[in-house]
This record gives sequence, structure tokens and C-alpha cells, in this order.
Amino acid sequence: MSPSAALKATAVVPGVGYAPAVWARPRPALPQEGTPIPGGDVDAEIERFRTATTAVSERLAARANRTEGSAAEVLLATSKLTLDRGWHRAAVKKIKGGESADAATMSAIEKFVEMFKAAGGVMAERTTDLEDIRDRVIAELRGEEEPGLPAVDAPSILLADDLSPADTATLDPDLFVAMVTALGGPTSHTAIIARQLGVPCVVAAGAGLRDIASGAMTLVDGASGTVTVDPDPEVAAAAVAEAARMADKIAAWEAPGRTADGDRVQLLANVGDGNAARIAAQGAAEGIGLVRTELCFLSAATEPTVENQADIYATVLKAFPKQKIVLRTLDAGSDKPLAFANLEHEDNPALGVRGLRISRSNSGLMERQLDAIALAGVKAGRDPEAPTWVMAPMVATLEEAEWFAGLCRERGLTPGAMIEIPAAALMSHDLMKVLDFVSIGTNDLTQYAMAADRLSPHLAYLTDPWQPAVLRLIDMTCRSGQDSGTPVGVCGEAAADPLLACVLVGLGVNSLSAAATALSGVGAQLAEVTSEQCAAAARAALNASDADGARAAVREVVGLAQ
Repeated sequence: MSPSAALKATAVVPGVGYAPAVWARPRPALPQEGTPIPGGDVDAEIERFRTATTAVSERLAARANRTEGSAAEVLLATSKLTLDRGWHRAAVKKIKGGESADAATMSAIEKFVEMFKAAGGVMAERTTDLEDIRDRVIAELRGEEEPGLPAVDAPSILLADDLSPADTATLDPDLFVAMVTALGGPTSHTAIIARQLGVPCVVAAGAGLRDIASGAMTLVDGASGTVTVDPDPEVAAAAVAEAARMADKIAAWEAPGRTADGDRVQLLANVGDGNAARIAAQGAAEGIGLVRTELCFLSAATEPTVENQADIYATVLKAFPKQKIVLRTLDAGSDKPLAFANLEHEDNPALGVRGLRISRSNSGLMERQLDAIALAGVKAGRDPEAPTWVMAPMVATLEEAEWFAGLCRERGLTPGAMIEIPAAALMSHDLMKVLDFVSIGTNDLTQYAMAADRLSPHLAYLTDPWQPAVLRLIDMTCRSGQDSGTPVGVCGEAAADPLLACVLVGLGVNSLSAAATALSGVGAQLAEVTSEQCAAAARAALNASDADGARAAVREVVGLAQ
């Protein structure tokens, strides 16, 4: 790439990195399908396969033990998937049929990748993990270097076609000062982990990224999405200095969240368990805006009892005994399979029986979960004056909202709903007649509004919450909230984007819920702008013709234009 040439990509994590570029280690070349066992010893080849998978699994587990939070969860899940009996059986069957261990690994993983893609949703998200396992096992079998992060001893800009969540989870922010991928999207797991680590990140840079050679001085702006090769050193130094100034402001910022002129904005954390809640309580979080309650269901062969559920939820409630806590009821279905409740087959699970729909289709499932949430408050010794907020996912109709709200009120719980289906945004005025709050799930709202799979590397420009169509649905919901006096929050990845947070506040959002590590950056940015600037930013974004135009217009409004 020529000096000072710039790539425009999708901004994911704000911040600036300036250092020599380094490419991720390549994936191993895949074997030809049906490659025979060298020497023909089937038993020895099966043993070689098992030794390789065990080595890869143990290495990932060891990394998990050296990390914490979401990174540890990703590594541990990948470690377990490496030893999954389902794909192992398929691979061993291939080996017994005469295929080499690496060819059998490729064939077996491909079979499961196709199955997971067909399932859609969260299952489809695991295909990246499966392909990563395939590559690691094949490299292990051949005695090759493991694909993924290169070994560096000085600050570098990491370039990759794509990165597995397991690689991103082990990334050292002191050595990799920014990352750029050719593929990926703003809500992919890799992007989410990069945001949690606070590493400036740009995705969907396209084939042009390959023109950047290792060693080339590269400037990455994670807020604007620009990647510049061999920039003017003075320009780069100024960008780095400005980023350092903002980093100092973030470090110095103190909760609670508010604009420069004093308007309050609640900053809440998204968590999945009690440990994550305790970590959030030690940081900037004023409470919890999303508790993913389905985590105690997904690995269970039978429905957890009310008592068991209550014990798990209580560990979260104890972390914030008096503050706002919002629990999302079971968000599962064909895309997050339940052993005890799923339909056997759905042709299009992403638009199938999931979220509230699966709870309604299984008699008593919702009632028992709400009983458990109410009991958890007692077990946790929660302040009686602190309401427990509960929201249902995938609400589409007024009748669904009425049904859910009635069950909540019978148990003394505060009812709300996720706004993640365009129909819910369009019906928000009516929904708020029966609900006490709503929370906008921008990840699903974006992919449903734009008819674009958020995991598709080819559709990152569509699965961008900056799309004006998505912002207009949010605006419609906020106007309904203002008319009815109903609190409106955001708990999708959009809430972790400091610049977009200004727009959301300008639209009328009362609370922002994101990964705990993202809250200080959001709070520091809001502290730099007035409520009028937020309103102006919202108007500018709504009037833009596309996502890039919206970003550029808002940067100008808040004084960040380049």
C-alpha cells in the first residue's frame, strides 16, 4: 500500500494505535478430502487424534486459568468444545474408514459447521469457534505453529483476515495497541471482546487490508474507522496525544453518569453471573441493566428447579443490594437449544420459537422463572424499597406484553420488555400502556430491521447500529417513552460506543447498559458534551443517509471532526 494511503472500515472500539503492523499467524493449509492414513495404522491414528485434541484443549484451559471474566469464559468454552464427543465420534468414524487424522478433523468439523449454520442465531456464532478448533488441531497434528496471535516484544498493530474469540481473549493490550480485521462485524464476538479489553478495533476492512505489509508504520483510529499506512509522523503523534488525553479523562472520570450540564444518565452493566456482577460493582456501574438468566438453563438436561434458579440469581442481586437490577427472562430457543423445551426442528430458527415464545409454549416455564426471581430477592436480602425489574425478550405484540406484565405484577416484580423486534418499536406507544419500562436490544433490532445476519462478514455495513433506519426505530421508541413517562434504556453493544451514546441520550434514552469495562469510556465522553449537543447529535444522525454519514455528522457536532 502506498505511503499515507488510508482504508475506511467499520469502527468498533474507539482509541488510537500507532505502531508497526504485524500479521496474525496464518491458518494451516487444509488437507485434501479423504487423504489416507500414512502407513494405514488405524489405531495409532486414532490415538494421534486424541493426543492432539487433548493437547489443544489443555492449552486453552491453561490460558483460561490465567485470565478472568469474559475472556476466561470464551477460552474455557472453546477448550470444552475441543473435546466434544459429537464431533469426536464423527472424526473417529472417518479415521476408521481410512482417513488421516487431519482429514478426518476437517471433515467432522465441516459437518458440524453446516449444522450450526443451519440452526442460526447463537449456534451459528459458534462456527468461528469450531473452525478455530479445526485449525489448532490440524496444526498440532502436523507439528506446526498454532495459528493466531504472533509473538511480539514491542507495541504492534495486529492485522488479520479474522480472529477467533479465543485469540482475541488472550490479546495483551500493552503489546497489541490496535487491531484491524478484513472480515467481521461490529457485534461479532471478536468485536465484543475487543471492546471489553479496551483495544482500539476496526473491522470489515476488506481485501485492501492485505496490501499492508508487516512492519509498515500504521495508524488506526478506532472511532472513525480509518487505517492509515505510513502517515505523516506529526499527524500520527497528534492523534496519539489526543487519544492519550482522552484516556487520562477516562481514568479520571468518576461515576455517576451525567452530561456536561448535569443531566443524569444511568450507566449499568451487562452480566451473566454473580462473579461478573461483583466485578461490575467494583467499577463504574451504578447497577445492572441486563442479567442473562438463560445461562443456568442452556447446559441443563432438565429445567432447573425454582430453588436452584433462585440461588443463582441471588448471587447477582447480592452485588447490588439497593441499586437498579434488570433481569431478562429466558432468552433461548432453537438458536440457543434447550434439552428440555425446544421444538425438534425449525426451518428458520432465527425467526422461530425463541425468547418469550418458548416460555409461553412450555406450560409453567415462565411462571416458575418469575417465582425464582422473586425468591432470589428474599434470599439475597434485597432492600424492599429497591424494585426488581424483569424484562421479556422477543416481545412483538401488545397481548404478549399484557400477559407478561400480569405475571410479574402478581409476584411484586416490575415488568418491562426488550425492544428488539421492529414490530415492538412500531407498537411501543401501546406496549408502554402496560409496561413500566423498556430496554432496546440494538444487536437484534439492527439485524431484524436491516434483514442482515450480524455474523455475516459481507454485511457488516448493514449490521451497524449507526444505520439511520435503526436510529429512527430507537427515536420512535424514545418518543413513546417521553409521551408516557416510561424509562427507556439500551442494553445492546451500541451502549458501549461512547460517540453513539451521545446520540442515544439525545434521542431520550435514560440508561445505558454495556460491558462493565466500557462504562468509564462512555461516562467520560458524556461528561464532555451538553444535553443540547446530544440532541443536536441525534438530529444529525437521524438525518444522515447512511451509517458512515451519521458517524461523521455526529463527530462534527461534538467537536471530534478530523
